[in-house]
Amino acid sequence: MKRHISEKNNFAYLTVALVILLFVAAVVDQFQGRFGQHIVQGAIVLTLALGVWSIRGREYSFISGAGLVLLVGIATVAGLVLEWSGLVFVRMAAMLLYFLMMTWLAVRQVLFSGPIDRNKIVGSVCIYLLLGIIWATLYTLILELSPTTFNGVEVGMWEENLPNMLYFSFVTLSTLGFGDISPVEPVARFLAYTEAIIGQLYIAILVASLVGIRISTHHHKPE
Repeated sequence: MKRHISEKNNFAYLTVALVILLFVAAVVDQFQGRFGQHIVQGAIVLTLALGVWSIRGREYSFISGAGLVLLVGIATVAGLVLEWSGLVFVRMAAMLLYFLMMTWLAVRQVLFSGPIDRNKIVGSVCIYLLLGIIWATLYTLILELSPTTFNGVEVGMWEENLPNMLYFSFVTLSTLGFGDISPVEPVARFLAYTEAIIGQLYIAILVASLVGIRISTHHHKPE
């Protein structure tokens, strides 16, 4: 039986897409090559498209998200053909706006759309992944503007920098702090410690509260 994406299961699809994106970025970083960079770019566009489809929200949200995906796609193709460096910032700005919008739509569905169910618990995980990707995009953008922003990073094209920044972002978000990559400029340091604070508060307050409400609601259901 064919399953349709709805507000009962949409976060499962989006979460899987985000995990696949992170995995693809890691594999490509492991086996570096120009073709691998194209794979990362394609995976990003596909993930963005699935995100728009899975969290449709209101009509203007769908149109805005689809427009940002189209912009990222056009900038990606144009960048491959024209090799104009300025397109990198257009693409990354569109990606950042997209991830911010998707995070807001996810938060609105998880917190402000009825009782807590299994899909919303998965949605809280999805939001956590989106937060890590948002900060990784910011770090990559800063690295494009200032190549000396981080120690421990061999700066290359943005597709090569993104996997390192994803790694640094999630290590910071979860406060693991291995120290192999570290920020050396003030703005990057500010982003790093704000991400660490938000990551701890998010797990301790939001996710724990959602799980607690879900358990409480389940126990108080009439037999």
